[in-house]
Amino acid sequence: MNEKDMLREMWRMQKALNERIGVRTDEMNEEDRAQWLLNYCRAMSQEIAELTDSVPWKWWAKYQTFDAQNAKVEIVDLFHFLISAAQVMGMSAEDVFEAYLKKNRVNFQRQETGYIRKNENDSRHI
Repeated sequence: MNEKDMLREMWRMQKALNERIGVRTDEMNEEDRAQWLLNYCRAMSQEIAELTDSVPWKWWAKYQTFDAQNAKVEIVDLFHFLISAAQVMGMSAEDVFEAYLKKNRVNFQRQETGYIRKNENDSRHI
């Protein structure tokens, strides 16, 4: 399975999981999309916090250890919610892949030019 197929399969699997729990992105109106996008943003914020807790970030606490296994699980949880958010916005795996390619080029161009000033328009084509 090539990378695009893996991404496509993740999209298929997430859609099936969401539909199993009653979330049907194909039937959402604008208000539903806004609410579900907010739901997924909140869920991702929580997953980021859980990922952060996998790393010994409390410089004052000596008991902490790096939990690499849990960090991997939290990263996968983030993918679940990120894919769901993309689906709410009507983005297919191919749409995300193409947008990633374009944004990656923008990021490299920013680095090549020193990224000395913010240009809100350099990503409008994505």
